[in-house]
Amino acid sequence: MGGRIHIKNRIINAFIEEIQANGLKFSVDDLANRIGISKRTLYKYFSSKAEILDCIIDDTFQEIDEKAKAIIQNGQLSMPEKIKGVITTLPDHYELLDLKLLGQMKQYYPEQWAKMDELLKDDWELLRNLIEQGIREGVIIELNVSLVMKVILESINSTLDQSFYMENRITVSEALSEIVNILFYGLISENKR
Repeated sequence: MGGRIHIKNRIINAFIEEIQANGLKFSVDDLANRIGISKRTLYKYFSSKAEILDCIIDDTFQEIDEKAKAIIQNGQLSMPEKIKGVITTLPDHYELLDLKLLGQMKQYYPEQWAKMDELLKDDWELLRNLIEQGIREGVIIELNVSLVMKVILESINSTLDQSFYMENRITVSEALSEIVNILFYGLISENKR
């Protein structure tokens, strides 16, 4: 069983490496060659590139959800720290979270794109609950929660344009942190308010 999981992980990691190098424009042969196995062996674990992509999408969003839950359950963090932590949570591999790749996915893997699109537009119930709790506790000013969520999600989704951030030498992690700072503290310096 352990060997089977090891091979599946190698295939997934190789798939991610191919995405980094070529986007989604690579063959199953390319993938098998990358890890030194036959195409036949690869097909023992995954029936298609689409199945591997589904697995990566599911794992990515499960990882984000698990990290967010751990942040929320951390009694050492204040409410603002929890909100910032949830907003800035990134999976270990966020290669799928890129506009160029999503465009390729929409064209060649429409089912997986639809899944990604739905997950990216998801209301982020954990974050919504934190914001509602913050309002109840007086940590966050009373605002329309749906509007707050829309602003936050649109801001987070702006990081999908990874080429913009790379051109400006900003990592996705740095961008998310700065987005939170703008949302939390605005643009005007505190001594000029």
